[in-house]
Amino acid sequence: MTTSVMNSRNAVCVIVHDKVTDTIPAVLYAARNWSPQPAWTVPGGKAEPGEALDEAAARELKEETGLLVDPADLLLVHVIHVEQGWDLAGPFVLFVFATDTCTGELTNTEPDKHLAAQWVSADRLPEPAFPTSAQALAAYRRGGPSFSRYGWSTTTA
Repeated sequence: MTTSVMNSRNAVCVIVHDKVTDTIPAVLYAARNWSPQPAWTVPGGKAEPGEALDEAAARELKEETGLLVDPADLLLVHVIHVEQGWDLAGPFVLFVFATDTCTGELTNTEPDKHLAAQWVSADRLPEPAFPTSAQALAAYRRGGPSFSRYGWSTTTA
């Protein structure tokens, strides 16, 4: 008898929108095994097993940028169902949070992973950008839709 295990693969990211300057913090990931060239992304990462998604988003933002947000100030603005993860271990779900409230100074707190952390135009990420981060930011700027998918082949009912 084969037993299947449900594996929750959740990722989070945070769009911190400085509405006065119309900018957001972005990080430039160095080339990695899952990214052959450096790429810009919205701060975020994996939610740990048993970790609340809003708390994971606040934690990842702090770990990657030094910026602090209260999880209660995060608004879920988009969800992307991704067919293939960065680790080639299958699908994951990216929960996109946004806020216009944060404290701290934007810092490249993980220089071993990131080439830079800087405020960029909220219109779109610099190129090259991670496709899912660009998709998340575009959905946020449009005010929707609340769900999209990335990498899945189109099916008809």
